[in-house]
Amino acid sequence: MTASSHTGFNVGAAQSETWAPKPLIYVVEDETDIARLICFHLDSNGYATRWFPGSADVIDQASKEQPALFLLDIMIPGSDGLDLCRQIRLHQPLSGAHIIFLTAKTSEGDRVRGLELGGDDYVTKPFSPRELVARVRAVLRRSRESGRKEVLLMGTLEIDASSMILKVNGKIVPTTTREFRLLEYLARRGSRVFTRDQLLDAVWSEGSFVTPRSVDVYVRRLREKIEPDAENPTYLKTVRGIGYRFDVPR
Repeated sequence: MTASSHTGFNVGAAQSETWAPKPLIYVVEDETDIARLICFHLDSNGYATRWFPGSADVIDQASKEQPALFLLDIMIPGSDGLDLCRQIRLHQPLSGAHIIFLTAKTSEGDRVRGLELGGDDYVTKPFSPRELVARVRAVLRRSRESGRKEVLLMGTLEIDASSMILKVNGKIVPTTTREFRLLEYLARRGSRVFTRDQLLDAVWSEGSFVTPRSVDVYVRRLREKIEPDAENPTYLKTVRGIGYRFDVPR
């Protein structure tokens, strides 16, 4: 089943797109009633939605019509939501899109695994539709607010805030929105030490299901992408007992 067979969920959104662009959200959810509820509330709050009852066709459709955000249930037919997230992050044109997991899995281990794979946020079932819309709005808003024109050149790194592009040794390195924002935040404040709680307040949206351990997950992922030796970092340094700092190469 493809998205085209489920446009009944968002007829109003599809019609209004002809005169006003709206952020497009892909809803990957196998429970029809929940999908209808999600699409209704997102459509009513100014978003366009496309529903997919499973992982099949999501990547192909997104390559043709790139969404601003994916809402992924984890337990879905075909590849599960975690594997679909992995595929999105490895697909260069889609790698910068936002991802919010929507699932009944509630353990910290599940949340951390979702974040490690590139999720921006995690909403557990049962959920409040108003909260879900607020989470979506917060993720997209904070991404827009983080955009800046100047490019940061630091050692082998080139951080282009306006286009959210990271280059290492002149080569583009895909990052998630959250990874990019964390790196940019630290890089702009080079040599300052931040606690994990301070970084959570600055980079993560309010109400996100994240813990100080989430910062460690993102720092580890960034080190693997930007450091010549992730075990002996040049840029992202750990300050024992406190948190992290970004060292500006001299």
